[in-house]
Amino acid sequence: MAEAAELAPGRALDVGCGEGADAVWLAQRGWQVTAVDIADTALRRAAGHAAEAGADVADRITWTRADLREQPPAEGRYDLVSAQFMHLPGDTRRPLFARLAAAVTPGGTLLIVGHHPSDLRTSAHRMHFPDMMFTAEEVASSLDPGQWQVCAAESRPRAAVDPDGREITIHDAVLVARRR
Repeated sequence: MAEAAELAPGRALDVGCGEGADAVWLAQRGWQVTAVDIADTALRRAAGHAAEAGADVADRITWTRADLREQPPAEGRYDLVSAQFMHLPGDTRRPLFARLAAAVTPGGTLLIVGHHPSDLRTSAHRMHFPDMMFTAEEVASSLDPGQWQVCAAESRPRAAVDPDGREITIHDAVLVARRR
């Protein structure tokens, strides 16, 4: 969430929020967060983590169970739309990412992060979903340049440990775009 650290707080949509770490982080910084996941269990755990962070944090987060492929977010509603490591096959991912982009208000930010396809050449053992990986450049190319300023579309390295305990470098596909 380093990309959101300098943004002025507003309304955020945390897509595929899982156990809520990003939603809590945003709420701690003053954001009003709609945290969405398809899994009830993840949402229950996330709400528990938010409660542990304090009432002022928990009150800033709305937990929503939804499949955004079927229930798209409201268009032009959010100052930040963040999807972290949400992997779907390309024919499902592209229309969903378009819906997420449409949910960003003018002047708002779209932040999409995922596993980069170059990780397939590491010992990270991600071969079970190669068609679900994407590059930030692929996502950026789907945005209308008249409506979007792409601030970053890159592969960012980070240290990790593979299943055999070896230190390796993996890469995240990072897209940061601002809606005009």
